[in-house]
Order: sequence, then structure tokens, then C-alpha cells
Amino acid sequence: MKNLKMAKPILLSMMILSWLTLPLLGRKAIKRFLPASVLMSILVALEMKFAKKRRWWWFYTKVHSKLSGGFPLTWGPFLVGSMWILRFTYGKFVWYILLNLIVDTFFSYKFVDILKSLGIGSLVRLKKYQLSLLFFIKSLLLYGFQMIQEKVGRSHNRNISSREEYD
Repeated sequence: MKNLKMAKPILLSMMILSWLTLPLLGRKAIKRFLPASVLMSILVALEMKFAKKRRWWWFYTKVHSKLSGGFPLTWGPFLVGSMWILRFTYGKFVWYILLNLIVDTFFSYKFVDILKSLGIGSLVRLKKYQLSLLFFIKSLLLYGFQMIQEKVGRSHNRNISSREEYD
């Protein structure tokens, strides 16, 4: 695996480049979609621990002695990508599902092969279609989290404005 030396810089670059797109997303969109995206990223980080025990996939590269190669993918492209997808498709569920299917299929069937060829990681006990299904479930959870957050935010704003009327 001659690419092993480049694996760590590639992972860190993917994370940094993802974060550099945030100003293009806009402050309002970040404030609106960050909480659900962070919650989903926390679930993905927990899933990574479970997947490591079950050997669903394996990362050959660590970005730090205590951080696997999955860390930059979770807290970079996944987190930021979730906000971008919500930004463009939230409220248009069919478009949201279609875009997620395209992105998830690309990740599962092409990007996994790229990660393997770069010496970053590979699937072990999980098939590509199973990974795609996992991503699909996570996309439904993300949308659901965002819906709950929007509902809670609306009711919170209503409570604040009704209290202001009585003050």
C-alpha cells in the first residue's frame, strides 16, 4: 500500500476542505441545520465504535493515536455534507431522498473503493448494499431530527412571544 503515507494528509484535507465550505452555506443555514447534523454525527461516531467491534469496516489509517480514520469523515464531509443537503432539500422530502440516494450510492459503491485504494479503510463484514442501507436509515433520522427541531423551535418562539404580550 504505497498510498499509506498520503492517507493521513488526504483525510485531514477532506475534513478541512469540508469546513471551508461553511461560509458559503450562510450563517442562517448553519444555525438552522447544525444541531440536527451534530446530533447525527454523534450517532455516526457511536456507530463507528459499534462497527469496529463487529468489524463492519476497518480503517488502516489513524489521524491521531486516539482518532481513527473515520473521525475526519464523520466530522468533516458527513457533518458539513448533511448541512448542505438539508439546506438545498429540506421541506422537499422527495428531492431530499433522491439526493441522499445519489450521494449514499456514490459513497458506498465508488468512494469506498477509493478509500481502499488509498490505504485509508475498507469494508470487512459489511456489503456495499448494507452500507447503502445504513446511510439511507441515517438520512431518514437526520430529516426526522430536523423536523423535530423545527417543531420545537416554532413552539418555543410562540411561547416567548405569548409571554412578551403579558409583560
